[in-house]
Amino acid sequence: MNLLVVGISHRSAAVETLERLAIGPEAAARLSRALLRGGEVREAVVLSTCNRVEVYATAATFHGGLAAVVDELHQAWGLTEHEAALDFASFGYVRHGADAVAHAFRVAAGLDSMVAGEPQILGQLRDAYEGAREADQVGRHLHELFQQALRVGKRVHAETDVDAAAPSVVTAALDLAEAELGRAGLAGLAAARAAVVGAGAMGSLATATLARAGVKTLAVANRDRDKAERLAAEWGAEAADYHDLAGLAADVDLLVCATASTEPVLRAVHLEGRTEPLVVCDLALPKDVADDVADLPGVSVIGIAQMQRAETVGAATETLAAVEALLAEEIEAYNESLRADAVTPTVAALRSAAADIVDAELSRVARRGDFTDDQRAEVARTVHRVVQRLLHEPTVRVRELAGQPGAPDYARALRDLFALDTPSVAEGADLAEALKVSPEPVADLAAAYERAAVESLKACPLGADSSPAAPTQP
Repeated sequence: MNLLVVGISHRSAAVETLERLAIGPEAAARLSRALLRGGEVREAVVLSTCNRVEVYATAATFHGGLAAVVDELHQAWGLTEHEAALDFASFGYVRHGADAVAHAFRVAAGLDSMVAGEPQILGQLRDAYEGAREADQVGRHLHELFQQALRVGKRVHAETDVDAAAPSVVTAALDLAEAELGRAGLAGLAAARAAVVGAGAMGSLATATLARAGVKTLAVANRDRDKAERLAAEWGAEAADYHDLAGLAADVDLLVCATASTEPVLRAVHLEGRTEPLVVCDLALPKDVADDVADLPGVSVIGIAQMQRAETVGAATETLAAVEALLAEEIEAYNESLRADAVTPTVAALRSAAADIVDAELSRVARRGDFTDDQRAEVARTVHRVVQRLLHEPTVRVRELAGQPGAPDYARALRDLFALDTPSVAEGADLAEALKVSPEPVADLAAAYERAAVESLKACPLGADSSPAAPTQP
């Protein structure tokens, strides 16, 4: 079975591209169902956050699985055939086999997040897995992968200082906002009047962070008024009218927008007549804040793009080194178990072939009339014991040896030596061939894909992503 991760993230695509291709919860569910209906993909989990859209899948063949996933992503994104070929080669990425395992573990640990080590992605990964499991879209392979990835993510946060060293996306944004407030003459967050638009995961976290910072005043607005009131009551804030953003913005120094809207909720018209400085944090994807807001005098907008450029975001270098070491250990252990499991079908076929030979010989003996029933039974037990003892040590050893890094293909060796007829697992992945999902020139497409992948790795060797939720916030 081939394990694949196919998708886009802040590492491979610009914020504008991520915004255009964001997938909400309903679209993600439709994508999973469509993948499984197609037949090529056997299991599927779609992870959609503010900074990534990824499909984790298993398929009988690499090429067939990849083509199916890419085609369905194109459908979900509404791209034309021509756009799909060129765009995915430029901003998409594919991880296969051991690389897919490493990617899943790094995502769970927060090392592939915009803020290296941030903890929110672990919850998002768990939600994506649980949703797919409840929809019966997860089998043994993805179940084991996600169980292990979630365990590793928890271990990273329990055994390293990554929680203390790595701020969340909200914290990073508010750090930048505090600097802007200082330039506007306010002595930090404690002196600011603040408001949060949105009461989902991001909005809730922003409200909690601002309340703990001791802001001068704090208001919460949400399309669902009851939800805003509950969140405001929890943190000693006031619930505000979501439909009067102009009035809300008129009385604050800091405005945080984190809704799940597919369109901007804050526009320049909401700030007409305002003369005092205003800092706006846009934590949503697609953006909650229209482009014309940043053009207004005295208004500073901090969005995902600004956080990507911030040099101070992320966990301390020594902490990241400790996390990397832990991940290397866990990834190798898991891949060792996968390599050992890869020979299991062949070992089973070998034992089955031996059993067939034994049964055939015992049937021949049974036809002889010079054996009593007890004698035939004793012969059968003896022959079975001999075969089991002969096969036990080699089959145990072959699993141990197959699990070692760089081990030869013991499964193939057994198939060749004993002439076993077992389906071989699809091998290596020729990405240039695998990306033949449209009639576009494959050579150009593959070259663009490889260039994008290399540049992405050069730019971000450690990682930095996520914020909660789908299209915009979680």
